[in-house]
Parts: sequence; structure tokens; C-alpha cells
Amino acid sequence: MIERLSAAAIHFLTATGAALALLALIAASRGDWQLMFIWLGVALIVDTIDGPLARHVGVTHVLPRWSGKRLDLIVDFLTYTAVPAFALSQADLLPEAYRLPAGIAVIMSSLFHMADQDSKTKDGYFVGFPAIWNVVCLYLFAFMPPPFVSLAIVMVLVVLTFVPILCLHPFRVARLRSFSVAVTGLWLVAAIGSVANPFPSPLWVKALLAATALCLTGLGAIHSLGQKKAS
Repeated sequence: MIERLSAAAIHFLTATGAALALLALIAASRGDWQLMFIWLGVALIVDTIDGPLARHVGVTHVLPRWSGKRLDLIVDFLTYTAVPAFALSQADLLPEAYRLPAGIAVIMSSLFHMADQDSKTKDGYFVGFPAIWNVVCLYLFAFMPPPFVSLAIVMVLVVLTFVPILCLHPFRVARLRSFSVAVTGLWLVAAIGSVANPFPSPLWVKALLAATALCLTGLGAIHSLGQKKAS
């Protein structure tokens, strides 16, 4: 009985991500971008902890009727893609005529990524851009590049969704976990700093966001090159 209650509680924890997505969407509809990122940040924390808890309890075996993976995928689509796509279609980040088409491109490409059964390697890398549009949105708000530059960034990432580049998952690549977790911790400091200040972000936040992004994407790029040479 206790095991079933624990498993149900973990499913409920995962499902709260959908409620957080709704709160983020309401904030975005009001143009309160800082609050939107706060709710998306809480959702990111939930997404980080629910998987290890589910594996510890053995949710799949305790409550086999309810698919935690399917539930997690639905919530991820809402928080990683749907809310950020709405933000891109409404905020003054992109040229006005291209905002809605860009949001649609984000939604459509992300659907194909999440439906791709080969979107992850056995050693924990994502294949193609992993549809982390919540993170992309944070960078666009933090740096506030010219609208056509932001549009170019969005379109390049949409295309990279379908390109077999490897992107590091900071918690699942065992060989680099200690280093990548430390870098992710620095990124979290920068993310909190960006939300705690008006957009565009202060210079120290931009510098830390840029450094951590270059570090994590660079590790994925190096691994991609190594895979190509080995083949």
C-alpha cells in the first residue's frame, strides 16, 4: 500500500508540471516574462527530481497502468516547447511578421523530436537540438539581440533538430557527470541572476550564461567529432 501511494505521489509530482506550465502561460499572456521564467524554473526542478524518485520507487512496476514516461513527455512538451513558443510569438524578440511563424516552427519541430525514438544515445547524449526552447527563450531575453539575429538563431535551432549532432545531457552522461553538473550549477546561478534582474541581463549574467553554454555545447560537439572519426 505504501509503495502504491509513493508511486502515485511521484506521478502527481510529475503532473504538477502541467499546472506550472499553465501558470507560466498566464504570466506570458500578461507580458510578465520574469514570472513566466520563475514558473518554468520550478517546472525544470520538478522535471529534474521526479525521474530519480520514480526509478528509486520502481513506479513502472508498482503502478504499471500509468505511464510515467508518457506523462513526463506531455509535461515536457508543455514546459520546454509550448509555453516558450507562445512567448516567442508574443514578445518583442523577433520581427513582428515572423513571430507567429517562428512559434509554429518551434512547435512542429519539437513534436518530431519528441516522437523520435532515436533522439537519445545509449550513453546519454541527445541526437539533434533537444527542443529546450525554455532555455533558448531565457538566452534571447537575457541578451536581447537584434530581432533578425534572434530569428536567425531560432531558425538555425529548428533545423538542427533534424541534424544528428550530439548534445550533452548534464546528468545522464556518466563519464562527464561531475564536470557537467558543476557547469550546470553555474548556469543555474546565471539563470537566477537573469530572472532576478530586468531584461536584458547584467553583464556578469550574460558572461556566465555564455560561458556555460559554450562549455556544455562544446562537449557535445567534441563527442560528435569523435564519433565521426571513429566511424
